[in-house]
Amino acid sequence: MKRAVNRAVHRVGRNLLRGWRRVVPPGSSPGTLVAAERRDAAAEAAPVVLRVLAYGPETLQEWTPSSVDDLDREPGPDRPGAPVAPGAPVVWIDVVGLHDLDPLRRLGERFGLHPLALEDVLNTGHRAKTEDYGDHRFVVAKAVEMGDALAAEQVSLFFGRGFVLTFQETPCRAFEAVRERLRSGRQRIRASGADYLAYALLDAVIDELFPVLERFGERLEELEEEVVAEPERATLEKIYRVRRELLLLRRVAWPQREVIQALERDESGLVAAETKVFLRDAYDHTIHALDFVETYRELASGMLDAYLSGLSNRMNEVMKVLTIIATIFIPLTFVAGIYGMNFEWMPELGWRLGYPAVMAVMAVVAALMLVYFKRKDWL
Repeated sequence: MKRAVNRAVHRVGRNLLRGWRRVVPPGSSPGTLVAAERRDAAAEAAPVVLRVLAYGPETLQEWTPSSVDDLDREPGPDRPGAPVAPGAPVVWIDVVGLHDLDPLRRLGERFGLHPLALEDVLNTGHRAKTEDYGDHRFVVAKAVEMGDALAAEQVSLFFGRGFVLTFQETPCRAFEAVRERLRSGRQRIRASGADYLAYALLDAVIDELFPVLERFGERLEELEEEVVAEPERATLEKIYRVRRELLLLRRVAWPQREVIQALERDESGLVAAETKVFLRDAYDHTIHALDFVETYRELASGMLDAYLSGLSNRMNEVMKVLTIIATIFIPLTFVAGIYGMNFEWMPELGWRLGYPAVMAVMAVVAALMLVYFKRKDWL
């Protein structure tokens, strides 16, 4: 049983920190970019995808360049390419795929990104954090998804004056809602700067916690019914798995609270005062999610205690039955031992009804003890 629980816990940990591993050799120069080996061969063979959105209050252009060289060209059906319309204040470049270093290097050179931050993009085991590099900010966030198990993917985000860059290994589902808001043209986001877009992306990542927490709530309700009705060994494994996943979810959500708080206190001028108001709202969402996580962890711990208590009660019931049976047979064993000595002077040896009489006495003794136990409410 213990091995089964440990295997389940290890599977959860692998799902949360799956994928890329840090492979920079020890002693390497800071900022060295080394692509990690992807365990999924199909993902490593897939090309890196760049998606660009250039927008302003009245303009919006969206295209998928084949390389970094094509960032300044918008493909069209009748022409090989055209310059991006001038005056577009914000450009969002979303890069999906980290196994090719060339796009990362060239975007770093193009936007003047710090080499240490570029190294952290490839090291996807980071906790959520933010770094201020003067003319741009670097943010690491964790986007969570709930399939068969909890999984988290690192999202790396750069933003400065007029640009936002996002890097991820697999497409982040939360970003699609932000794209729809940009396309609608009726949202505040179109009239705001890059800092507001960065806030919107982080807020979308944080809001993805709530559907996951809703799934945890449903699982805990099912587990509660199972613990009360008929707990089994598999129930204990499920409880341990939920507790472990909630612990990992807390490790994801807690640092993101600190990230939002750091952006709210930004003094570099990259985050406008108007955006800080919305960051406070995102901070409240994070606190709300953490409250749910802590509540669910307490519920899971309570279920574990209830399971162990129920198991102990069942064991006590079994031991009580066995003790009663043993207690009943103690005097019967005594009588059988006395009459098993076969001394000649025992009058019952020459009495034809001696054996049935002794058996009858033993039955009466057992019946009297059962009646006594019943009156004491031991049965």
